[in-house]
Amino acid sequence: MIKRPEIQNHIRQALKRSRAVALLGPRQCGKTTLARQLVKITSPNYFDLEDPESIIGLSEPRTVLGSLKGLVVIDEIQRRSDLFPVLRVLLDRKPLPARFLILGSASPDLLQQSSETLAGRIEMIVMGGFGLTEVGLKKAPRLWLRGGFPLSFLASNDADSFVWRKYFIQTFLERDLRQQGITVPAVTLHRFWTMLAHSHGQIWNAADPARSLGLNEATIRRYLDILTGVFMIRQLQPWHTNIKKRQVKSPKIYIRDCGILHALLGLKTQTGLLGHPRCGASWEGYIIEEVIQSVKPDDVYFWATHQGAEIDLVFTKGGRMYGIECKRADAPAMTPSMRIAMEDLKLERIAVIYPGRKRYPLHNRIEVVPFEVITEGMKGIFG
Repeated sequence: MIKRPEIQNHIRQALKRSRAVALLGPRQCGKTTLARQLVKITSPNYFDLEDPESIIGLSEPRTVLGSLKGLVVIDEIQRRSDLFPVLRVLLDRKPLPARFLILGSASPDLLQQSSETLAGRIEMIVMGGFGLTEVGLKKAPRLWLRGGFPLSFLASNDADSFVWRKYFIQTFLERDLRQQGITVPAVTLHRFWTMLAHSHGQIWNAADPARSLGLNEATIRRYLDILTGVFMIRQLQPWHTNIKKRQVKSPKIYIRDCGILHALLGLKTQTGLLGHPRCGASWEGYIIEEVIQSVKPDDVYFWATHQGAEIDLVFTKGGRMYGIECKRADAPAMTPSMRIAMEDLKLERIAVIYPGRKRYPLHNRIEVVPFEVITEGMKGIFG
């Protein structure tokens, strides 16, 4: 088992300061494994709402949950949205005999229900699969190819991992989304998802997929929001600043897990990935997700102008703004975009992340750094 001490500590600290904590993320990303390290599955304080016994046990939720003390875990809570009003009442008790850890498979309904019904009472933690800091640098190529879903990453070989991801996508579309009340035909959503994979890292334009699928742009945007809401897609929003240049106002689209991206593109091996036209875009998305997970910025964006200047990732942290450029090249050099971004955005620093091992400056506030610095939390670069 790969240990995940950082997210474990985050959950424990959140439970100390908040009456309830929601651990959100896609199915199979490891939420249940983490929860079972806090409360044993055999405990009367553990409820799995995919288990018939737990469902029956919560037939009278106010009575059952109200009698418990300590930490209570409710897994797959999106199946019982009626529990949120009950939890609100229980969390308002003084003194508070129990705290709640609720797990949700990235349900948009869960986010809405909890934010409205449990406002001021709940802290949300969004998690994904394994990250580079958890698996280690030696396994970075495997992580990039297979992605971070534990059963994909830990498969005995690349072929088994690819098969797992293909079936995960199928099951996710045919069963999981329907259980959350999303009734879009699985075939249509699969085609759309595959189109997004081929546009990974590009600026969003609803017109092309709408035309290909024979749907209107409003429907296509709804499909994009569905996949974003279940944490499969990241819509990286553009940053705007008060300058004279015309700036891009549409988001960039990324498949959040690189293993899912490669399954949608049919890439089964490292050799196939390295020779694919979307290799550079795949690496860019992989690095962006790892940086976000490592640095934990306050906000994330990209920046681009219609004149061609662009920065892959800009983010705020501690009241300052920084930039990230992802370059899959042997020796990245200074570009006009970097100079323009430093001047127009007033960035504190820009880090150019590449797959090499040497660290060197391009400017007094622009530095080329190996991607391995991600495992160190980008210390000495930001903040």
